[in-house]
Amino acid sequence: MTDRKWFPKTYDEMVAEFRWEVPERYNLAADTVDKHPEGKLAMVWEDWRGDHREVTFGEVRDTANRVANVLASLGVEPGDRVACLLPSTPETAAAFTGVFKLGAILLSLSMLYGDEGIEHRLRDSGAKVLIAHHDALQRVADMRSRVDTLETVVVMGGEGGDVSFADAVAQAPADFTTLDTRADDPAQLYYSSGTTGMAKGILHAHRYLIGHNEFEYAHDVRDDELFHSTGEWAWIAGIVPGILGPWRFGTPTVVYQRKGAFAPEDTLALLERHAVGNLFSTPTALRAIATVAEPGRFSLRLRHACSAGEPLNPEVIRWFADSYGTTIFDYYGLTESYPLCSNYPTMQVRLGSMGKPAPGWDVALLDAREEPVAEGEMGEICLRARSNPHYPLGYWNRPQDTEEVFGGEWFHTKDVARTDPDGYVWYEGRNDDVIIASGFRIGPFEVESSLVEHPKVIEAAVVGVPDPQRGSVVKAYVVLGRGIEPSGELVAELQQHVRGRLAAYAYPRAVEFVDDLPKTLTGKIRRNDLREAERERKQQA
Repeated sequence: MTDRKWFPKTYDEMVAEFRWEVPERYNLAADTVDKHPEGKLAMVWEDWRGDHREVTFGEVRDTANRVANVLASLGVEPGDRVACLLPSTPETAAAFTGVFKLGAILLSLSMLYGDEGIEHRLRDSGAKVLIAHHDALQRVADMRSRVDTLETVVVMGGEGGDVSFADAVAQAPADFTTLDTRADDPAQLYYSSGTTGMAKGILHAHRYLIGHNEFEYAHDVRDDELFHSTGEWAWIAGIVPGILGPWRFGTPTVVYQRKGAFAPEDTLALLERHAVGNLFSTPTALRAIATVAEPGRFSLRLRHACSAGEPLNPEVIRWFADSYGTTIFDYYGLTESYPLCSNYPTMQVRLGSMGKPAPGWDVALLDAREEPVAEGEMGEICLRARSNPHYPLGYWNRPQDTEEVFGGEWFHTKDVARTDPDGYVWYEGRNDDVIIASGFRIGPFEVESSLVEHPKVIEAAVVGVPDPQRGSVVKAYVVLGRGIEPSGELVAELQQHVRGRLAAYAYPRAVEFVDDLPKTLTGKIRRNDLREAERERKQQA
């Protein structure tokens, strides 16, 4: 079982008793890999071809030590940036750990990034070494001359590059003493998927993993149970639930390296095959799973499941409860601060709510003057600056942005929510997503959730469009289920469906049927793209 000292009976007890314990000296690798028994299972790995491996913490530690020695021989020093453009494999996890051991800064890149995105991150971070998979080698070669700081490319999974990962690791010593880093030393660089400008690097210290207390309280991880995350390791909601968070508590993870798009039936089969007891996934993936016909074909042993990344629609939570008897605990966070709010096993889940503020996280809903809003009113979700160990060191090489965003009394998420009389937090949308129609503030998420509850609707996105009388009105973009034909009658049916559930002013006065919705690489709906398309359409009219 986990080494937690206690587990609370109620949410209020959890908050009252919680205290941060952040040592002065702390290293991510020491807390996720080094401390565990050599023979303890760390990972069960599969790929789309059916290849299968089981890896112990001792094996991860051995490879990570060798990676650290290889990087040191290449001139990497503490504080240097090491980029990894790799799929989710045991070797990749060991490479990450080796970077932490050396005191260098990890930059994990997605294989899904376009060339411009990869080049920007390499150049902006000043990466000294890149560990890349053979499949990405040609892309890297084309941009290498434009990345002045890049001294060495280490190739994994094939020939080429400057150094062979397999050969170098095999020849390197298996002994390495993990650097005794300070908890405040930089460890990891994530690039945000902002809506304007190029992505900015968010620098986290080693201590940031201590701030991820959702694994102890929201996920309720156990070291005798398998944990699976559907996310890719390039993002904070991928690498942390994928390996770092569970490993901190000695929980072995099931990792599936897929080829191509997410396949919900493959995921259910994986969960069944390995009797996975604990799951983390994004709402996009869970919505896809909830479309699977005859879910009873898969015999799952899911004790617990969580979701984050964007709000989870209530009908998906109901589907999992009806199909597998599993409650999904939704929580909320950003790359800069994660998790701010969560549902917990110690409290009653209210469908559609992101729960309550996480223990140790000083969260408030504030107005434009940074004053708390009244119960039921919309306010911006804010975190008191430097109030927990997850708080970032800042934006990479952007001191002015760092001071503006992180230097005040509050960190502003730009997300809007409201609270109910019992303190549950209900997400409404981004600041610029909130629709003001006839003076009423309408959050897009509740309208989208209402639409998706209609049996003919698979997905929906809602934006505000200009209206001469009302200022703005709600417009819905709707993806229909297979075999459902768009019609004027269906538009009226959907409008009435929403009017019967929400306030009369909140129903979509315009409905457009589409084949799919614009999304980020992490699956979040890009409402701004829909607004831009509306503006362009009106300009051309």
